[in-house]
Amino acid sequence: MTERVITCINCPMGCRVTVRLEGSEIVDVSGYTCKRGDTYARQECVEPLRMVTAVIPVEGSVCPLSVKTASPIPKAKIAEAMRALGDLRLTAPITAGTAVLKNVCGTGVDVIATRTV
Repeated sequence: MTERVITCINCPMGCRVTVRLEGSEIVDVSGYTCKRGDTYARQECVEPLRMVTAVIPVEGSVCPLSVKTASPIPKAKIAEAMRALGDLRLTAPITAGTAVLKNVCGTGVDVIATRTV
């Protein structure tokens, strides 16, 4: 049996959560204060997810466009997603909330503009 101790980042409490695993199966989770800590620890040990934020140059604008994933994507896909964002060629105008890259890296998650340019 292995044991991982992680710090929950879902709220300001920063609970130290202990996850006990047998192989890749979660046997026990302890040390969390709220249900979000339990959920986060389980997800973090099975397939870590992260939000991705970036800025992209836009033709016709002096300011770059800030973008983010609509929801977290697998941590292992972040480098590939950043390369895909680096390959984007955008032209103004772009409205906040517009998907500038759909289904980034086959994750089913869109990258959206966070402001209007």
